[in-house]
Amino acid sequence: MVYRLGQTFLGSAVVLIRSTRDPVHIIPAIDRLAGELDPDEFIKHLEPLGDNLSTMLMPRRFIMTLLTLFAGTALLLALVGLYSLLQYHTTQQTHNIGIRMALGAQRGDVVRSVLTQGLKLILIGIVVGVAGSVALTRVLSSLLYDVTPTDPATLVWVSGVLAMTAALASYLPARRAAKIDPMEALRYE
Repeated sequence: MVYRLGQTFLGSAVVLIRSTRDPVHIIPAIDRLAGELDPDEFIKHLEPLGDNLSTMLMPRRFIMTLLTLFAGTALLLALVGLYSLLQYHTTQQTHNIGIRMALGAQRGDVVRSVLTQGLKLILIGIVVGVAGSVALTRVLSSLLYDVTPTDPATLVWVSGVLAMTAALASYLPARRAAKIDPMEALRYE
């Protein structure tokens, strides 16, 4: 384990010590060694380096947590919007779907048709979103840790998650449209 020793202001030194032992056992030895080097020196503070880094990164973690929360909310709103749009469109097309089914269209054809409409919207959204995220890399680059702003794996992974969740939001209206009774749909208007 690595320990941080001392402060960084008013001329005090910071010493990093790597040890596998518990800090309680090494503090007396460090005090003794510091006293041998300079009798006026004393150890003010000893803490594990991980705790120090955690404290330093806390503001960034808070900002990233907020950004994650906002991104999740935006994803939820987009999915509700997509679902509502496709549900409204499917309701408007009930008569046409009924005619197609009366003329022999299978339920799978209806599902495929509604899903295709949804996937077109999803594809447009992903292209615009990826372009926007690449354009905003300068703003976000200071907040990213161990990820490059245009990391292809991240862009593909996020696009895949968005596509899968949006496909689910599209599937629900498609399944409902496939269950339409052709006779009721023809009487709908």
